[in-house]
Amino acid sequence: MEPAEQVRRSAAGQWGETVIDIDRHYTAELREKDRVLTVDPQRYVALPRVISAEWDALLAILNELATVYPDHFTLSGTGDDRHWSNRLSDSPVEQDFTVGDTSTLPCAPLEFAGRQVQEDIALLAERDGMLWGDSMVVTFAADWSPAFDAGMSFPEIHGPVPRVHEAGIVERAQKFIMGLQPGQRFRRTNWTLTIDGRLDTGTESYPEWGPDRLSVVNGPLTEVGDRVFLRVEVQHLIRLQWSGAVMFLIRTYLEPLSAIAQIPEWALRVRDVLAELPEDMAEYKGVDRTRWPAVEWLETYGAVDAATRPDTGN
Repeated sequence: MEPAEQVRRSAAGQWGETVIDIDRHYTAELREKDRVLTVDPQRYVALPRVISAEWDALLAILNELATVYPDHFTLSGTGDDRHWSNRLSDSPVEQDFTVGDTSTLPCAPLEFAGRQVQEDIALLAERDGMLWGDSMVVTFAADWSPAFDAGMSFPEIHGPVPRVHEAGIVERAQKFIMGLQPGQRFRRTNWTLTIDGRLDTGTESYPEWGPDRLSVVNGPLTEVGDRVFLRVEVQHLIRLQWSGAVMFLIRTYLEPLSAIAQIPEWALRVRDVLAELPEDMAEYKGVDRTRWPAVEWLETYGAVDAATRPDTGN
């Protein structure tokens, strides 16, 4: 965990200047969001008591977009009467709305916010000394279900994660998040592997993408570089100003191994991490089978020396 908006430099450039990242995939990813929400409306789920936090999150996101990307977005108006202009989406959005009046939006405030950005969004509320996942619009879940997790406590949401409970990591993370002050922004990263560059790998759509893992394991090694993608999430935690809820943003980035291999430092790092990953963590991440074809491809075609593979006993 580190403060947000700190520029991080890497072998391929830099990242992290903004909390909400608009890139060349914006229109395509918003189309995919719309498709997922149309097929499965339960990717947006909320408890009734969090509507004020949803409005808080909506205004925070629209203000952020209008401030950081003024050429594409504008939020105007005074008091509760606002006008939102999104000139970047496939179908430009010109939306008048009144804060607090859900009838002035085409959908719930958090869903409307989620349809303007590439990030997935969850809202965490504090009750009984714990954080609770009370509202979320998540179309690009990495092997989990927003409909299942909604209403759970922070420890319950992280229940399946191996090792972190015994080590006290979940308790410390919850304490840290609950200590955030209004306006404070922090970020962290997470990763896994995804087949064929698919963004929606939620539990509900498993029948569509689950068999792809086996097809990579049993398929030609030559195809692995273009079929196995490193999936990285940049996650932001923001204490909202008015409701006090914590907004959790999840931005997903995908890059095939064939592209990773163009940067030797990255190729070596990915191979080492995949090879060293403990079996229980690999199973939790869903990479217990696909990591070995990835390792073999990086060593065979990605110019990573097999002789330097870590000896972990895996």
